[in-house]
Amino acid sequence: MDFFMSQESLTALEWILRAVIGFIFLLVIAKLMGQRSIAQLRFLDFVMALLIGNIMAHPLSDEGLGLKGSMLTMGTLVALYLIGVYISLHSTFIRKILDPSPIKLIHNGEILIKNLKKARIPLDSLLSELRKKQIEEVDKVALALWESGGEISFFLKPQHQPVTGKDQGLAPKRFDLPLPIIEDGKINGSQLMSLQKDDTWLHNHLKTTYDVTVHEVLLATIDKNEKIKIYLYK
Repeated sequence: MDFFMSQESLTALEWILRAVIGFIFLLVIAKLMGQRSIAQLRFLDFVMALLIGNIMAHPLSDEGLGLKGSMLTMGTLVALYLIGVYISLHSTFIRKILDPSPIKLIHNGEILIKNLKKARIPLDSLLSELRKKQIEEVDKVALALWESGGEISFFLKPQHQPVTGKDQGLAPKRFDLPLPIIEDGKINGSQLMSLQKDDTWLHNHLKTTYDVTVHEVLLATIDKNEKIKIYLYK
């Protein structure tokens, strides 16, 4: 365990062991912090990301620094992070500090310049986000909000919203998510079992319908009507 402490020099194997332990420790830390900190980099998450990256990078590149101090520091920071998340869930005041309220950027087709400056968003960036949402004119937007996670939410005026089945008086269809039964040339046995099907049924279906084998299929999905759609290797 000498590689765990500070040393004047480390062998190649000790460097590798230090990197492996550091990697596993970071995985544990990320798991403790939860999926929100990965999916949505908010203010508190951003601070943690900066600190953790800086703290863990040094002992992985400098043999004069041990892992023990960095791991204790990171453990303390994660504990403080979890406490901060817990408090923010139970305190409106703290939540407003850690997760600020959305900033209104567009209201009723008008760009709010003061709020744009407050959010430190250049006009070009706002127009770019509009293009990404396939919104060609600002006056089509009823409301645009700069969220605390860094995204911009757009809400179109009623006359510019796409027509839905409800608007046309059509009976709604039940949503059905196709299930993957073949992935990368391998049969997903658990999905077939849930459909009360077996490998033999799938092999026969592929042969008679598409004249292919399982190993030729990159992805195959099946819907509620037992219709199979396949995607072959190219």
